[in-house]
Amino acid sequence: MATIKDIASLAGVSPATVSRVLNYDPDLSVGIETKQKVFEAAEELNYTKHKKGTKTAKAKILFVQWYDEVEELEDIYYLSIRLGIEKKAEEMRIELVKRSMEELEHETADGILALGKFDKAEADFLFDKNPNLLFVDFDALDLGYNSLVIDFQQSLSTVLAYLAQHGHQEIGILAGEEYTRGSHELLEDKRLKIFKEILEQKDLLHEEYILKAPFTVNSGYDVMKQFLSRQPQTFPTAFFASSDALAVGALKAIQEVGLKVPEDISVIGFNDISVAKYVSPPLTTIKIHTEWMGELAIETILSIIYEQAPIARKITIATELIERASTR
Repeated sequence: MATIKDIASLAGVSPATVSRVLNYDPDLSVGIETKQKVFEAAEELNYTKHKKGTKTAKAKILFVQWYDEVEELEDIYYLSIRLGIEKKAEEMRIELVKRSMEELEHETADGILALGKFDKAEADFLFDKNPNLLFVDFDALDLGYNSLVIDFQQSLSTVLAYLAQHGHQEIGILAGEEYTRGSHELLEDKRLKIFKEILEQKDLLHEEYILKAPFTVNSGYDVMKQFLSRQPQTFPTAFFASSDALAVGALKAIQEVGLKVPEDISVIGFNDISVAKYVSPPLTTIKIHTEWMGELAIETILSIIYEQAPIARKITIATELIERASTR
């Protein structure tokens, strides 16, 4: 694992700054550019290149991102996928052109990679611009479009089996809330849906332990702090958070009210962003191989461009649980 000093050296900042950035210190006053350098350095040093026979491809791909630079730093999950996409494109000498939705009107390319969440109107607009289209981290198969997504069913089954194995019967969830940019449509957190289905079957679902918040550290902190203030004596023995950013915020809130992690409450995150290793205690989490997901996105859009498949496809990526000190 890369050390704080390693990250500081690559980012060109002090180790103290790195530590405060990675722990989302609210009192740290540094610019977005510095934070981006730190997070990208942390991801770079934890990046594992997947060795393959590398081929070059002559292609121009438009890259449309849902998050802007500021939002990307609130939860660096998408930053990590972006880095994987960019590295693979560079390796294969593909022309990758970043564009916003508004900038696509007069742009031509061989295909479009769309990273993030989009509503139907946005998805249809992108397809009309270029039918060689792949959505990454958005299940658009019901709309008839190619998708590369995470296997949430397998992920939640792993989390809940792990917690049951360790004796947890009262389990809460800090689910994510997010909206499409165009129509501001609330998107369902599929992790919450599967969480409820599995625990209902086991007669272990506690509705009062279901919390929801936007996918940011501050939101996770605020919602957990409010929950523990309302019922300081009644809380689950474990919380699953739908992202590491939410989990990091929850960790801070739990410790701030005088409870211990994992002695009083175990916490499990989702994504295994580089930050998860550096918080205190280090975060148990579901690992998504985000950089590899970015690499696979490039390979998949190329196959869409060159193979001209007769029907849309959905590629589902499995995950694994990484056990660290935030659970017992």
